[in-house]
Amino acid sequence: MVFASLEFLTLFLPLFMLVYALSRPAWRNGVLLIGSWLFYGWLSPLFLLLHMLLTAIAWAGGLAVDHSREDGRGRVRLLIALIVFNTLVLCWYKYANILAATVNALITHYGALPMEWQRVALPAGLSFIVLQAISYLVDVHRHTVPVERSFLNFATYLSMFGHSIAGPIIRYDWVRLELQQRQFDWSLFCLGARRFMIGMSMKVLIADTLSPLVDVAFHVPEPSFMDAWVGCLAYSLQLFFDFAGYSAMAIGLGLMLGFHFPENFNRPYLASSIQDFWRRWHLSLSSWLRDYLYIGLGGNRFGTWNTYRNLFLTMAIAGLWHGGDSWNYLLWGAAHGVALCVDRAWSRSSLPAVPKVLSHSLTLLFVCLAWTLFRAPDFATALDLYAGQFGLHAFALGEALAATLRPVHGLAAALGVFCVIAPLWQARIEQRFSHSALYAAGAALWPVAGFLLAFSLIASRDAVPFLYFQF
Repeated sequence: MVFASLEFLTLFLPLFMLVYALSRPAWRNGVLLIGSWLFYGWLSPLFLLLHMLLTAIAWAGGLAVDHSREDGRGRVRLLIALIVFNTLVLCWYKYANILAATVNALITHYGALPMEWQRVALPAGLSFIVLQAISYLVDVHRHTVPVERSFLNFATYLSMFGHSIAGPIIRYDWVRLELQQRQFDWSLFCLGARRFMIGMSMKVLIADTLSPLVDVAFHVPEPSFMDAWVGCLAYSLQLFFDFAGYSAMAIGLGLMLGFHFPENFNRPYLASSIQDFWRRWHLSLSSWLRDYLYIGLGGNRFGTWNTYRNLFLTMAIAGLWHGGDSWNYLLWGAAHGVALCVDRAWSRSSLPAVPKVLSHSLTLLFVCLAWTLFRAPDFATALDLYAGQFGLHAFALGEALAATLRPVHGLAAALGVFCVIAPLWQARIEQRFSHSALYAAGAALWPVAGFLLAFSLIASRDAVPFLYFQF
């Protein structure tokens, strides 16, 4: 069950919200926890048991860390053991398959028979749940947050179905007070419903519409220049509107329940540098990497060489975190690590500043080229696509992509591009038309119209999973 499905929109969400609204304030954490566990159980009962186990261990571990002596080595060892445990669980489910495939490729290359292997399925949301558990344990150790003594409150925090499947990565401190007491009223519910409808429109009208085009483009043998760039640009739009759409839906669901989650995107395709891009893209992950990995490695405290090393390692690990089906994710993260190092070195040197238009263009070009590596099923396919993008194959659109293209793909892409660049004009438009009744009516009604159109499309075709479900 995903948000953009009939089961969720017509069955789970209405029933859950009805029970939640009618419950006493003191019972709402329990209702939210049970609803979230039912949501995970719908996906897989086995994964629900794993989720409950991780929740219990993180809660008990937080209590044990808090109870340990402040100046004792046992406190640090306990924290390390808990982090290692969570990391090993994540690594098993995420990387066992690719390690087995790599070993089989090596041994068959030398004439041996491949070992038998049954593929391990990745539980939905495991990556995000593990990061939240680790951040909580580290914050308790650092005294950034008080330990949560109520298992109900902690389990509710870690299990909220609105964001735990694909982010944002919510830190305990951000919702600690609202777990104890929060406002639940009609105005907040309407504001959240509007954000949810906007996210649904982003996901279904743009990302899902472009999905078939991207699938074909990334499986064309020897793609032409047009094939490779159409696929690359379509995927850049698909990924952004899929993930940002989910984040908007999660933030909307949070508001409907009385929680205020932080924004997860800030116009990333308008970034003027790679550093700026990572200040705008997946903000909850970027800040997590900074506070719990980059600073943990030493940050920029031990000289220039160590700073660049830490930047590179942080992004390489971030790439590895994104997936275990291909080593491409590691290479993608390493490429961004190199780009961040170059960007930092250039900005701190005596070299002239890059003109703003050129800086924007180069940043967007690099990001899109890196998305090719991110989306390609394997490294050989990525190299084939790069060959097409740099004109080493034919130029014209290939038969497979030409047969797939429909006017609706062009409409979705045009809508996506408009939404990306619209913030450049937003202030002027609001200043000029803010007093217009027609403008106010359009601003209020377009999310409803977009949601109704998205709902009709969902009813007429199979649900398309969110791209970040696989991460």
